[in-house]
Amino acid sequence: MSTLFNKLRSAALRFANPFRKQKLDYDLSNELESHLQLHIEDNLRSGMSPAEARRDALLKLGGHQQTKEAFRDRASFSVLENLFRDFRFAIRQLRKNLGFTSVAVLTLTLGIGANTAIFSVVYATLVAPLPYPHPEQLVMLWSNFQNSRGSVSVGDYLDWKNQSTSFQDMTALTGGGFNLSISGRPEIFPARIVSPNFFRMQGIPLAQGRDFFQDEDRPGNDHVLIMTNAIWQDRFGSDPHIVGKQLRLNGELYTVVGVLAKGMPDRFESHLFLPLAFKPEDINRTSHQLFIIGRLKPGVSVQQANSELLGIARHLAETFPTSNKGWDASVTPLHNAFTSPNTIKNLWLLLAAVGLLLLIACVNVANLLLTRGSARQKEIALRAAMGASRNRLVSQFFVESLLLALIGGIFGVALGWVALKFVLVVLPQYSVPTEADIRLNLPVLFFSLVVTFLVGILCGCLPAFQGSHWGLMQTLKDASRSVSTSGQKGLRNVLVVFEFAIALTLLTAAGLVIHSSWKLTRLELGFQREHLLTFSLPVREERFSSAEQISLFYRQVLERLRAVPGASSVSVGTGLPVAGTSITRFNVYGQSTGDPSARPATAYTAITPEYFQTLGITMESGRSFTEEDSATGVPVAVVNQMFAKQYLSGLDPFAQRLVVDRPIPGRRTGGPQATLQIVGVSRDTRNGGIRENNIPEVYVPFWQSPWLASNVIVRTDRDISGMATSLAAAIQPLDPDLPLNRLRTMDQIVDESLAGDRFATILFAAFATVALFLAAVGIYGVMSFTITQQTHDIGLRMALGSPRNRVLLHVIRQGMTLSLFGLLLGLVGAYFVGLAMHSVLYEISSVDPAAISGVAAILLITGALACYIPARRASKVDPMVALRYE
Repeated sequence: MSTLFNKLRSAALRFANPFRKQKLDYDLSNELESHLQLHIEDNLRSGMSPAEARRDALLKLGGHQQTKEAFRDRASFSVLENLFRDFRFAIRQLRKNLGFTSVAVLTLTLGIGANTAIFSVVYATLVAPLPYPHPEQLVMLWSNFQNSRGSVSVGDYLDWKNQSTSFQDMTALTGGGFNLSISGRPEIFPARIVSPNFFRMQGIPLAQGRDFFQDEDRPGNDHVLIMTNAIWQDRFGSDPHIVGKQLRLNGELYTVVGVLAKGMPDRFESHLFLPLAFKPEDINRTSHQLFIIGRLKPGVSVQQANSELLGIARHLAETFPTSNKGWDASVTPLHNAFTSPNTIKNLWLLLAAVGLLLLIACVNVANLLLTRGSARQKEIALRAAMGASRNRLVSQFFVESLLLALIGGIFGVALGWVALKFVLVVLPQYSVPTEADIRLNLPVLFFSLVVTFLVGILCGCLPAFQGSHWGLMQTLKDASRSVSTSGQKGLRNVLVVFEFAIALTLLTAAGLVIHSSWKLTRLELGFQREHLLTFSLPVREERFSSAEQISLFYRQVLERLRAVPGASSVSVGTGLPVAGTSITRFNVYGQSTGDPSARPATAYTAITPEYFQTLGITMESGRSFTEEDSATGVPVAVVNQMFAKQYLSGLDPFAQRLVVDRPIPGRRTGGPQATLQIVGVSRDTRNGGIRENNIPEVYVPFWQSPWLASNVIVRTDRDISGMATSLAAAIQPLDPDLPLNRLRTMDQIVDESLAGDRFATILFAAFATVALFLAAVGIYGVMSFTITQQTHDIGLRMALGSPRNRVLLHVIRQGMTLSLFGLLLGLVGAYFVGLAMHSVLYEISSVDPAAISGVAAILLITGALACYIPARRASKVDPMVALRYE
């Protein structure tokens, strides 16, 4: 055993000998270098040229031949060996200056971390391909009416599928809510009702059971369902025998036939999937309720498919003019087909914002390296005098900056991981595609790696260039006083100005978003949103066969809810302020209509008599509805102020009648016409959404136009959180399996509508705060170094009688001059930022004086504080100590 150990030890020593020799040579060179520095410095001060000083120093050293050989060996090191030596030297330098290293690493960590987090979201949402086989072939097919795209009718879908040749397959889907009782409590679950080929066409795998059969698209065979892995685990306890079990949905039994594989489908908004079965009455061209996904044939482009589908749609419009006149079709990629344009633009703007933040970090670190390099002039000059080439000096600077960037990159990725968790918390639900897998993955890490190396190069460029051009003779002769040249000072000042300009640009973006968000939260909504609860009742259509039965059901609902303690007012409406309502077409009775499809559009809401009282909407003139406005009464209407202003200007509204197409749920075209007498004008409400201006709206009595899918609104004078149980208990006697669907307060509805603006505001404000911090650090660092360099001059001024306050103002004036130049340059960037963000802001101009003046003032105050601290320190310097300062 000992023999084997000795052999291994001998082999290890033989392997290590070359490295040990190299280490000895390196140590010898370090010892020789320290002696050589002293001799060269003395010779240069005596007036010798750098070459003469080096030659004389070599002659003076003992072991002249050994010295020459040692330096020749060092000169013959390979590139890799030199890089390794530079790396070790950089580590020592960073360890010697922990304050500098900490600030530089923190700066880079903030910049790289923010970029990593936001790029993760942008990549997953806008760049990464969809997680399906051949995702480039997947497209959405739309029906278009008056340049507005939307859902498709069953009749059109079947004709598209039969007549097109550009597609391998098409699948249709729609949505719905189903009552499902788990653990004895009824709940409403959103479900996707899909063609049987839905999963096969997209390539979505199953973990258990089977896919839908083709014949399960016929009524009677469609009582089967597939669920996601998430709901199987969370709500059914990962029951291994779930396949084959029957669940009661909407009072009917459905058999579970499959469970989807874990992963992307778990992020779907709907976790239940049922087969789409068309009844004979469903096959029409007036009810637009289907979304169509197609898979293109290999080699067929989106443009080719779009051209073919448009031709089919025009042919259908000629064949069925009553239902299809004015309708055409379009094909778009599935990727981000449902993502809001504002969301897409906000994500790109956020990426641009963190890019500016990273640029500020780079400028900051470059300035720190320049400042530190100025303090190392003597060291650099001696190295050059001893024979170090310009390339070697540049290499050393780059290695130091790359090492800093690498450390910052490692911490930045860690910070990005934490920041991404925060971003996902504030990201509005379902604002990005469910296919987007937002996480730190290989592409994101590769992006961070590239950014890290780019940061290292950007940070090292200026210091390397500056350090390689320092004059050797002048530097060593003036070594007793570390005075920067005017060129070095100018370069640092330019970087500070540039940093402030970028900071103002980023702060302006944040200021614009914050101002826009502030205006949205201060909007006059036109109703009293406090103490309001809203929900809907997912009643099956098969339950009622006539409008009278629907009216009777909702009369019973209102009667029972009014008896709930704390319910001060209860009403029903087919729409809600902020949440939206139906749109229909109309004309004023007696006025020429021309083309029916060209008639003006208006919002249309059917309401019970207590609606205005419950929501706190005031009547401007006329009357509200009463119980006499029933199905047997005169058809009447109330219009809002915007309707009266836009369509009845100069007319007596109560002398007018409206011819209105009564909307039918699920149809984009109107139903039967009704002539309505205007009896009142109500106050405007935000009926088109929180960001939309008030739009014309017509209210009609619910009892004259009852809808099954309606909202119940309850105003309470008690704690809202305790009302849900009481309301559910009041409804249960009418139908034990009927849950309260989407139970929300009106405050929640308003908050949800502002979620996108809140997301942008939080992130822009966070990035602007970091930019402000970095700008302050930048000017503080420059002013501190400048004051250190001017200590002797400051002492001389004070010794000659200059008061401390004048010294203080002089130093602050220097820093504020740089800040003002940066602000002036930043105004250009602020202007272009305003132009880029104009479409995502609410009633904010591209040049917003309030936002720009506010952020400029904040930046100036921050700059003044950053200058004041070193200035105050300078004003307290003892003149005698300063005069002796070297």
